[in-house]
Amino acid sequence: MNPGDIKKILYTADDLATIVDDLAARINADYAGERLLVVCILKGSSIFMADLVRRLDVDVDLDFMIVSSYGSAAQSSGKVDIKSDLRTDIAGRHVLILEDILDSGLTLSRLRDELATRNPASLEIAALIVKDVHREHAIEPKYVGTECPNEFVVGYGLDYNEMYRHLPYVGVLDEKVYS
Repeated sequence: MNPGDIKKILYTADDLATIVDDLAARINADYAGERLLVVCILKGSSIFMADLVRRLDVDVDLDFMIVSSYGSAAQSSGKVDIKSDLRTDIAGRHVLILEDILDSGLTLSRLRDELATRNPASLEIAALIVKDVHREHAIEPKYVGTECPNEFVVGYGLDYNEMYRHLPYVGVLDEKVYS
C-alpha cells in the first residue's frame, strides 16, 4: 500500500468507535432479554462484528457467510454469489445481519430474501455505512451506523482487491488505484 492511495479520511478510529457504541446501545435496547444470532458477512464485516459484539449485553451467537457481488472490481458485478452459507438453523431465531457497507442493495436484498425463507423469528440488518446513492434494490437497514458520499471507501474491513482492510479508519481510495 502506498500512503498516497488514500485521498482523505472520512471516519477516524474514534469516529468508528462512537458509531459502533451507538449501534450497540440501540441493539441492546431492542433485544433486551432475547438471544440474538449475529450473521457476519465476510470478509468486510469482520472487524465491525468483532467491535460490535463486544459491546452487546444480550446473549449472542455468531455465524458467518461469504457473499460477494464485487470480485476484484470496484463496482458490483450485478451477480450475487453465496460462497459459504450459514451453519446455524435460523428457524425461530432473532437474526441480525451485519454488513460493512450498503451500496446498490443487491447483495443485502438477495441475502435478506434468502434468509427470510428459513423462517427466523425476526430478521434485521445493521449496516455500518450506507452510501448516499440511488438503490436499485429496496432495502432499509433497521440499524445504520453512518452515511458516506458516493465514493470508493476502504479501511475498517472494507477493501479493494483484498487490500486496505487493516486500516483503522475509513478513507476514500484514490481513483488512480482502481481505474
